[in-house]
Amino acid sequence: MEIISSNSDEQQPASIGETERWGSLITGGAMVLMGLRDRSLRGALVALAGGGLAYHGAKGEKCLQDKVAEAANLSQSIRVEKSVTIANKSPEELYRFWRSFENLPTFMKHLKSVTVIDEKRSHWVATAPLDASIEWDAEIINDQENQLISWASVAGADVDNSGFVRFKSAPQGRGTEVKVVIEYNPPGGAVTAAVAKLFGEEPEQQVGDDLRYFKMLMETGEIATTEGQSSGRK
Repeated sequence: MEIISSNSDEQQPASIGETERWGSLITGGAMVLMGLRDRSLRGALVALAGGGLAYHGAKGEKCLQDKVAEAANLSQSIRVEKSVTIANKSPEELYRFWRSFENLPTFMKHLKSVTVIDEKRSHWVATAPLDASIEWDAEIINDQENQLISWASVAGADVDNSGFVRFKSAPQGRGTEVKVVIEYNPPGGAVTAAVAKLFGEEPEQQVGDDLRYFKMLMETGEIATTEGQSSGRK
C-alpha cells in the first residue's frame, strides 16, 4: 500500500520560473482560441487542454508535464454492453429494420445521418459535445442474416469504434432479445469520455436510451417524448 505523507510541504506543487509560466499562459491561450475556432470534438478537446495549460501557468505550478503524461495514460478503449427484450417481434423483423442503416437515426438521437455506400460500407455522422459533429465510415465485418451484425470503423474515423448487435429469440416466446456491444477509442480516451459525460453524452446512458427508443418504436410504432407526447416518428 502506498503511504501518502501528510507533510503540507510535500503536497504543494513546486513553482515554475517566469519563462515557463508565461510560456504556459501564451501557449494555453493559443490552444483555447484554436480549439474554439474548430467547431468539432477535437477542437473542444484542444480548447480544454489549452485552458488547463493556461490555468497551471497562471498558478505557477510545476505539474503540467505530469498532468499531460497522466492524461496520456488515461487513453484507452471504452466498452459498453446493453440488452433489451422487445415483445411480439421476431428476430427477422428487427434484423431487417436495423440492417437498413438509414433507419437508425430514427431512434438513435445522437445520429444525424447514416448513408449506405455499398453492401459493406456506410458513412455515419453523429452529434458531439458543444454542438460539434463527428464522422466516420464503418465496414460490416460479419453479417449473419436475422441473427448478428458486426462492424468496425475504417481508417480516418474521428472516433475509432467497433461492435455488434445480436438478435435472439427470447425464452417462452416473449419476443426477441437485442444485445448491443460497442467498443470505441475516442480522441483523448477517458479524458474525452469525461468531457462527454459532463455534456450529457455518456456512452453507456446513450446506448441504453437508444435501445429503449428502439423498443418503443418496434412495439408501438412511435417514440414517446418525456412529456408523454408522440414524437411523430413512425
